[in-house]
Amino acid sequence: MSESIDGAKISIIIPAINEAGNIKKAIATTQANLNIEVIVVDGGSSDDTVAIAQSLNVKVISSSPGRAVQMNAGAVAASGEILLFLHADTRLPTGFDEMICTALQQSGTVAGAFKLRIDASLLSLRWVEWGVNVRSHFYQMPYGDQAIFLTKEIFQQIGGFPELPIMEDFELMRRLKRIGRVVIIPTPVVTSARRWLQKGVLKTTLLNQIVIIAYLLGVSPERICSWYRREKFKRL
Repeated sequence: MSESIDGAKISIIIPAINEAGNIKKAIATTQANLNIEVIVVDGGSSDDTVAIAQSLNVKVISSSPGRAVQMNAGAVAASGEILLFLHADTRLPTGFDEMICTALQQSGTVAGAFKLRIDASLLSLRWVEWGVNVRSHFYQMPYGDQAIFLTKEIFQQIGGFPELPIMEDFELMRRLKRIGRVVIIPTPVVTSARRWLQKGVLKTTLLNQIVIIAYLLGVSPERICSWYRREKFKRL
């Protein structure tokens, strides 16, 4: 595996809908060079997301809305051997490319993600970070806001993201764990606190746990997504 990973091109796929306030910062952390391409997949923005991304000289494509659909569309358009899925409100650490290549060369590793840091000073969010990072490390279950990465070969082997309205990252990780190890890079990505602050940290955290339990109990993703809509949560 190391021979194919050394010097591999990384395609950074950013699904976006109405992210004019965030997209520039996300792209700014992608260290534009010849071995990295950035693909913004717009799901129908009504703001300046597309114009901003185009002005930054990255590839911009359109798809139907829905994070899983958008990320799969980006993967099809990608020319890199490694795929990195980045939320538009998340910022990558310096040197992420070398960290990713090193991680994917570890024996038995099929994918990875980064430790999480949330961009707000609330003490309660430090507890959220702790919980996320413990879950990621011990259960190998990082979620999308931790910048998931894997080779394009493995992504195609497992069929890409399941095109669910919610829980697509959770299901992707379950599939990956069946075929190998998911590594967590100890250097964090920094993600926006907006989805925790919108309805409160406790309520958001509880709802997230309810959603996971409901999914594991067989409640349809469509029904779970309707709960989110009623709560006016925005994951993109």
